[in-house]
Amino acid sequence: MKYIVFALFALTMPLANYLIGNIGTECIPNGPCLIPVGFGLMAPSGVLIIGLALVLRDWLQEMTNWKWAAFAVIIGGVLSFLTSNPFLALASAVSFVTAEMLDLAVYTPLRKAGKHIAVLASGIVGAFADSLLFVYLAFGSFEFSLGTTVGKLYATLAVSLYLYYKIKKVKSYAG
Repeated sequence: MKYIVFALFALTMPLANYLIGNIGTECIPNGPCLIPVGFGLMAPSGVLIIGLALVLRDWLQEMTNWKWAAFAVIIGGVLSFLTSNPFLALASAVSFVTAEMLDLAVYTPLRKAGKHIAVLASGIVGAFADSLLFVYLAFGSFEFSLGTTVGKLYATLAVSLYLYYKIKKVKSYAG
């Protein structure tokens, strides 16, 4: 299973970059393809994949260790450079590495407080960092940063709630 999670995590960056350049409800010439993420906000279409990536990183660390996650980021970056616009791949790699390292720094010490807390806190930090950096580096403005952050937080919130209820259910059986 760890190899599947590793592969899925490594593929998130090139897949997100592909979506940004090719699929969306609106594609801006020489810019991103966008999707609505709610609250009247739009975001580059790869946003949901990167939201999932933040959660996959946490899962991979649980199954292995942070070194596996770091290696998957490197593999994802290389694949992104081979399959995406190099400018987009560079913006993606810089923001992804930064966000993943911040996610790691928050997730690791909070794991003992509860995985649902660690996933939520690290996902919020990672989503904000990745959104601000990527949107600015890739498109030269912060115009889609808020929408990008919101889109990424959907996966984080879903997994955090799942873990919370799973823990609550286990405690109710034990208690």
